Amino acid sequence: MQIIKDKQIIDDTWSYVADDAELKAGNISVSLARWKQDKQQLLAHDGKLGVRIGPADSIDDISPDLKDIQLIELDFPDFADGRLFSHAWLLRGRYNYPGEIRATGHYMPDQVFYLSRVGVNAFNPEKVEDLPIVLSNLNDFTVKYQNSIN
Repeated sequence: MQIIKDKQIIDDTWSYVADDAELKAGNISVSLARWKQDKQQLLAHDGKLGVRIGPADSIDDISPDLKDIQLIELDFPDFADGRLFSHAWLLRGRYNYPGEIRATGHYMPDQVFYLSRVGVNAFNPEKVEDLPIVLSNLNDFTVKYQNSIN
């Protein structure tokens, strides 16, 4: 599977592990609930760690652990819910999170430019055929009137 990271199409080296699934080797991401429940076991994991958060999750819940997390996945259940835009901004602006912030789930290609403005640097579209569209939408505008993360 491929994703867009830092305006490049690359191979995805991460796997999401469901809450009821056994941990596997390599770079994995888990839900915030699993992170809270199995944090010590995850910290001993051989590979990079990521946490998937939804709109109702709180960034404050993982802020003390950001140094141990290399990927934050923003899981959009619905393209009309904008709370994950705020989560991305908080990660970059308040917590100075340097790792990858990836949009996944039900976001629209038209939203990627705005997501990049608040700190999202990777995109996992629902359909692989949308990769070129998402990539082109990252360059929708050349003039920016408001300050933002980037």
